[in-house]
Amino acid sequence: MSERLAIAAGRIFDGDAWHQDAALLVVDGLVEGIVARRDIPAGVTVTEAGAMLVPGFIDLQVNGGGGLMLNDKPDVDTLEVICKAQMPFGTTAVLPTLITDTREITRSTIAAGVEAARRKMPGFLGLHLEGPHLSLSRKGAHDPQLIRPMDADDEAALIAARPSMPVLLTTVAPESVKAEQVKALADAGIVVSLGHTDTSYRTAKEYGEAGASMATHLFNAMSQIGNREPGLAGAAVEISSFSAGLIADGIHVDPATMKIALKAKNGPARIFLVTDAMATIGTDLKSFELNGRTIKRENGRLTLENGTLAGADLDMISAIRFMHQTIGYEFGEAIRMASLYPAEAVGQEKRLGRLAKGYQANAVQLTEELDVSGTWIDGKRVFGA
Repeated sequence: MSERLAIAAGRIFDGDAWHQDAALLVVDGLVEGIVARRDIPAGVTVTEAGAMLVPGFIDLQVNGGGGLMLNDKPDVDTLEVICKAQMPFGTTAVLPTLITDTREITRSTIAAGVEAARRKMPGFLGLHLEGPHLSLSRKGAHDPQLIRPMDADDEAALIAARPSMPVLLTTVAPESVKAEQVKALADAGIVVSLGHTDTSYRTAKEYGEAGASMATHLFNAMSQIGNREPGLAGAAVEISSFSAGLIADGIHVDPATMKIALKAKNGPARIFLVTDAMATIGTDLKSFELNGRTIKRENGRLTLENGTLAGADLDMISAIRFMHQTIGYEFGEAIRMASLYPAEAVGQEKRLGRLAKGYQANAVQLTEELDVSGTWIDGKRVFGA
């Protein structure tokens, strides 16, 4: 027998438009539609969601949460902790992200991801393997001793894992990965993102033609826009097929630079929000370890001892508020940057990122102050009373 319910709110954003004094109808975890409150069918269980209801947020770069880093303990339990740690901040679909590590840790992470997908773990969308095939010159907080070129075994392992999870994304640098390898990965359905690289615009375009479709944390750990060389930052903004993740905390990218990029972005691919969150999310940790190195948490920053930024002390609702309140983006557009646009970037826009018929009933209830008061995955409340 089908399970049918209604989630009512002062207003509901479906990803395109707002509906006043309305209810989201859910059947067996999928959206049936949005109706006026007065048109809720008789006999349907109604749950109140307060001021507003919006599509669930999607975060394609989450390194940790709840006090854990994926690198430290790459198993199913850690994936569950990381996914759950994001739910109080409205994130309903997560790509837990492995920062450059050993072959053994990478293999364990992939195995854990396959098992999490088999279990249909709430919030788990797939994996993001950020490295180890990066450029030493743009390593950021990645351990230089672990960065290496992609070989045939690496390529084969990724291709073999892809059918076992909804999304598999990998960040690579042209310095360590050949264009023909990118083509093989993309042809297998793997999302290939360019990042941690000093690549030229011309090479980035070549890799885009081979199948790369994304740039990792725009402006960070990449070749910048110059007067004679646009670099990867320029390619990500100018090439229409490239989407790009943006860490909107005012630390990783200056607000003026954000505005320039957002105005200049050549679509249809979009700039979307990522948190690059670390173990600190959902905790009061002041420091933690990554590959044997201490990362300090001070004044909203996460840094290595030498001051290098190491991920972000950021959650998704804070990134949305920053886009709306500081950058001045229309609120619905800020929501799309955290829901529809990341869904599009990884080919999930037919089931995630909107509150429309047939989509997963992943939603976030917000107060008028734009705080998260409830989170829903597949029509079930996973956070909030």
